[in-house]
Amino acid sequence: MRTILITGPGGSGRTTVAAGTALRAAREGSRTLLLSADRTDTPGAVLGTETGAAPVEVRPGLTVWRPDAAAGFRQDLADFQARAASVLDLLGASRLDAEEVTPLPGAEELTFLRALRDAALSEHHDLLVVDLPALPEALALLALPEELRRYLRRLLPPERQAARALRPVLGRLAGVPMPADWLYETAARWDTELAALEAVLNDRHTAVRLVAEPGPAGTAALRTARLGLALRGLRTEALIANRTLPDAAPDSWLAGLLAQQRAAVEEWRGAYDVHPVPHLGRDPRGTDDLTALAVPAVEPATPPVEWTVADRIAEDGVLVWHIPLPGAIREELDLIRRGDELVITTGPFRRIVPLPSALRRCTVSGAGLREGELRVRFAPDPGLWPAAAR
Repeated sequence: MRTILITGPGGSGRTTVAAGTALRAAREGSRTLLLSADRTDTPGAVLGTETGAAPVEVRPGLTVWRPDAAAGFRQDLADFQARAASVLDLLGASRLDAEEVTPLPGAEELTFLRALRDAALSEHHDLLVVDLPALPEALALLALPEELRRYLRRLLPPERQAARALRPVLGRLAGVPMPADWLYETAARWDTELAALEAVLNDRHTAVRLVAEPGPAGTAALRTARLGLALRGLRTEALIANRTLPDAAPDSWLAGLLAQQRAAVEEWRGAYDVHPVPHLGRDPRGTDDLTALAVPAVEPATPPVEWTVADRIAEDGVLVWHIPLPGAIREELDLIRRGDELVITTGPFRRIVPLPSALRRCTVSGAGLREGELRVRFAPDPGLWPAAAR
């Protein structure tokens, strides 16, 4: 399945563009699912059909779904209480009833991510169009699966799980109870679910479609977004320059705004495949208005973003890790080697990435930022590198 993640600055009309993208794909014969993270029924208002927690077919070939975070959280909590029944009884804990449960911070994000994974792995659709939150929240949401997996593996590393037969003995020796089987089983299940979601986001058929209204605010937001997406290795399929104005007379009050929009679009063309979408003079409502927007069709699969390792041992005695970071600024870039991981900080973003296997047997000998690409040099460690390669 092709997956298109749509986001943009707040107020840019990203939900409208997502609905227009999904509608066009359905009309062209693709079985399309529009998955929305919107708390209110903005997709339904745009399409002219009410949507909600259950998937609804708004026209042949087009289904819309807005997952219910509260219901998902109640079900997760009920499952947790069932699995931890013995521990809760030992502690004398009082169970929570479904009626008294309200979602905690983060519950909506996790519910939506689970829905995204399930939708992407389904065989019922050809195209998944994901209406993400505004850019800052969307970037944090897309980073969540990898970060949660890393936390789980640090807190409950599966390779350190003691054999079941030894746990009572180890518990008496340590003087503390050993973690129960259900805890490791739960961690393993979460790890599997998060790994599946990571696979969806990293798939070569997944890309991002950005939406912005041409102007200084949109340009500033896109500059930050470009860096955040690059650090995650996410590909941008297209940039929709939304609500572009028609030509105006030189003495019209619209002339200045039109010139500002044109300048922004021209600047964007240097970094993106830009598609202007016109301003209708009103808020689009219904399928006729969405058709009039002429939102571009989804492009074929874009080339993947690759972090390649170049072997320059023969020439310079090093391996070079090439990491594309368009828009990065040298003064805002920081690198830290932690064991077999590299901590990359650029601007407001940070990512901890595992080193490729060959680089784990090397030491960092330097790094440089050139033409939007970070190049980290690694020198083979004589004590770990195969003798044949020295």
